[in-house]
Amino acid sequence: MSAVRSLRKLSRVALLGATPRDSLPDAIEHVAKVHRAHHPRADLRPLRRAYMLAESSHRGQMRKSGEPYITHPLAVTLLLAQLGAETTTLTASLLHDTVEDTAVTLEQVRQEFGDQVCYLVDGVTKLEKVDYGSAAEPETFRKMLVATGNDVRVMSIKLADRLHNMRTLGVMRREKQVRIAKVTRDVLIPLAERLGIQALKSELEDLVFAILHPEEHTATRELIREHNSRPDPLTGFAAQVRRTLREAGIAAQVLIRPRHTVSVHRLRLKRGQLGDCDYARLLVLVDEDADCYAVLGELHTCFAPLVSEFKDFIAAPKFNLYQSLHTAIADDEGRVAEVLVRTRRMHRVAETGVIALGDPHVAGETAPDAAEGAAQGPAAATADAAGERTDPTRPGWLSRLLEWQSHAPDPNTFWQELRDELAQDLEITVYCAVPGAEGTAGGALPLPAGATCVDAAYARLGEAAHRCIGARINGRLAALTTVLRDGDALQLFLESSHGSPSGPSPEWLDHVRTPSARLAIREWLAAHGRHEGDQAVSEPAAGQEGTRQTAHEVLSEAAREELHQERRRHQELRNEPHRRPGQPYVPQEVEEHPEQYAEYGENIPVVPGHPGTPVRLARCCTPVPTDAVTGFPVRGGAVTVHRDTCQSVARMASAGRLTLPVRWEQGDAGCRVTLRAEAFGRPHLLADLTEAIAAQGAAVVSADVEPPCEQRVRHTYTLQLPDAAGLPALMRAMRRVPGVYDVTRSVRQTAAN
Repeated sequence: MSAVRSLRKLSRVALLGATPRDSLPDAIEHVAKVHRAHHPRADLRPLRRAYMLAESSHRGQMRKSGEPYITHPLAVTLLLAQLGAETTTLTASLLHDTVEDTAVTLEQVRQEFGDQVCYLVDGVTKLEKVDYGSAAEPETFRKMLVATGNDVRVMSIKLADRLHNMRTLGVMRREKQVRIAKVTRDVLIPLAERLGIQALKSELEDLVFAILHPEEHTATRELIREHNSRPDPLTGFAAQVRRTLREAGIAAQVLIRPRHTVSVHRLRLKRGQLGDCDYARLLVLVDEDADCYAVLGELHTCFAPLVSEFKDFIAAPKFNLYQSLHTAIADDEGRVAEVLVRTRRMHRVAETGVIALGDPHVAGETAPDAAEGAAQGPAAATADAAGERTDPTRPGWLSRLLEWQSHAPDPNTFWQELRDELAQDLEITVYCAVPGAEGTAGGALPLPAGATCVDAAYARLGEAAHRCIGARINGRLAALTTVLRDGDALQLFLESSHGSPSGPSPEWLDHVRTPSARLAIREWLAAHGRHEGDQAVSEPAAGQEGTRQTAHEVLSEAAREELHQERRRHQELRNEPHRRPGQPYVPQEVEEHPEQYAEYGENIPVVPGHPGTPVRLARCCTPVPTDAVTGFPVRGGAVTVHRDTCQSVARMASAGRLTLPVRWEQGDAGCRVTLRAEAFGRPHLLADLTEAIAAQGAAVVSADVEPPCEQRVRHTYTLQLPDAAGLPALMRAMRRVPGVYDVTRSVRQTAAN
């Protein structure tokens, strides 16, 4: 009601005649009084000049409500003055519609009031539909957000402007009310939340709720009226808290803070039924940060705390500068009250957000305590870690938004991505590192809740994330599409920077949450002739040649021949319907003409005391010279040799099978070994592994490639080495292939009898 009375007063005085030349006009007397309460030494002369220009420019214009138009900029200015905005913001708010709706030009504003006021007025001035058509609204918001990136006061004026328009929206047609309310809900309320301006956000939510959900709004208001007609149990609860803190010697102010309509509605949906203590919360205000924890200790000692309701937003502030301790306590009668504990400085920032920080270009001049405290909050931490501005009025989410909007030239794309971005009302912090990448040391990285490793890669690396092939989360390998949680330690893996990147997979678009990642992926896919829904191709099909240079084209002669053999073997695999699943591939020419491949024979192990006994190496563990081995006689008089660590040895020994000692006989024939390479799936992985194997002088006898699972693949190779001593070097070379994170000796799992 006080706001309505103030508006009526402004309407009356706006109709009065001119005032003496140097005196303050009656219409802004109330605004000046409120402003001086926050800024006692403020110079009011710019306000007087701004009002005189606005009043003369808008003279004769009327609002749809029938009031003089000048009452609108006056009401907007009063709202900002009540929130503690400094003089420059109030001056710009008085003039915010002059350039848009009158003959006043930006150059006139600049000459009369300076560059800052001109910038703020230009920032909130709408673009003309005549010039932009249906794109006028999204492009206006784009222009406003870009201006906000340099001076957050632009958005403060816009939010106050929208709040007053929403208060007077009842004179509009129903369709227009709904359209404006939806834009307010989707864009402006989330922006108010991110800027921490809860005083504007709460009322905007209630006004939007009344328009878009009138029945629920009416029902909730009725619940609140019924509650207010009864004695409030929190009154006695608050008295108990005051007495407890007074006895503990803690100077504190205990207030009852009613919930606004939407807050009550949400709580009712969450709990189903509301108790008498659910319509408000207790607010405890103290002077120092340490007093907050002293209050918390007394409350948890003298009342029964609900541990699950405790949250410490002082030690870990929210991304919108909010700091407070949250808890819930029960008295002897079982009544539960939610309690907020904060300092008076924290309270001011919690209510007015960035407005409490004053002029961002003169940090700390107008609101030193608030600016100093907020500068130590999450925005500052983000700036230090991620290289963003330390100015708390340029938080991380705004920097990300400004970055990705430059890659969305299409108005419809920008408008949709903006709504999606702002719909993500929670933020997490992960600690991201990229081994071997220059300038990407690990540090805190703010992301929207639900973000994946892909989002983190593009937020940290930009276009270099096109080379991302894998990740570890908290030390464990994870798919790039894994959703991150607050506090996760993330390690990203990139393919080699030589040559063009493999590029993102189209399926990443199904998992990313941030517009910057989504736009970068779509841009890359479009530039390379791939589209959403295309399947990722890990290797070119046999017989096909690409139009751009691939890893295959830069291989050595030996490696190209080896890759050709591998593809021929895979082609034979497809033509072998009789091969059992999981059975390793053996080249057809080896099976048909084994005598031609005698050079690939192993160093033959021998059984002491049994010369000439046929000996064969077990395929389950493929022992090589120097391995400790054990032999088992089999039918036909032969002996099968296993590594001592093979699972089959323990199983057969426990079954009572006869074992024979086996030793290696020196020879020059080389050895055969089976290696398993585990890697992140990417194009040309097979070619790169084959090149590494060939470079070590090993020959591929058989190969098996399992289908990708969660972007990870497993290659199993049976290789012929000229000397067992070269095995460690071969395994190291395979591990150095980009994307390969492990290479081990293969041990085939055997089922117990």
